[in-house]
Amino acid sequence: MNIVSIIFIAFGLAMDAFAVSIFSGLTIKNLKIKHAFKIALFFGLFQAFMPIIGWLSGVSLKNYISGIDHWIAFTILFVIGIKMIYESFKIKPDDKKINPLAVYTLLILSVATSIDALAVGLSFAFLKISIITPVIVIGVITFLLSFIGVLIGDKGGHFFENRIEIAGGIILIGIGTKILLEHLLR
Repeated sequence: MNIVSIIFIAFGLAMDAFAVSIFSGLTIKNLKIKHAFKIALFFGLFQAFMPIIGWLSGVSLKNYISGIDHWIAFTILFVIGIKMIYESFKIKPDDKKINPLAVYTLLILSVATSIDALAVGLSFAFLKISIITPVIVIGVITFLLSFIGVLIGDKGGHFFENRIEIAGGIILIGIGTKILLEHLLR
């Protein structure tokens, strides 16, 4: 997999964290740069760590599923993409009582927004992709987008939230389709 595909996957995965960051920026009163940094750091680290767990799991399974690994990677990315698009249309409660700066809340939000990255890490193992470059790219892009998302949210960015998740879903479906087609057309 080339670096461009990895970057697109990273952007696709980061969209959930970006959308939650925008919401976080909307809810924080007297936002400071350190608040945006804290949220971005949590999201970036979890988004980078989860593919490692998925990859390690996949490496242990790849001998058993090597004949269908491209189908599994496609299915994982497709399902995650559809899930992101579907969730962008769900009505979300406007609950401003959540404190996105509380460590417990950040842990829950970080895990929730990075579960998809775990599945992608699994697909990286099936495709025999080294995990180091994707982990760095995914973590950095998620950190940057989350940081920017908090700042956008502070300026009233609720308008963008659903559209961002749709874009992320479309990107992941596209990458999954590309992987499948590359293997089928060999």
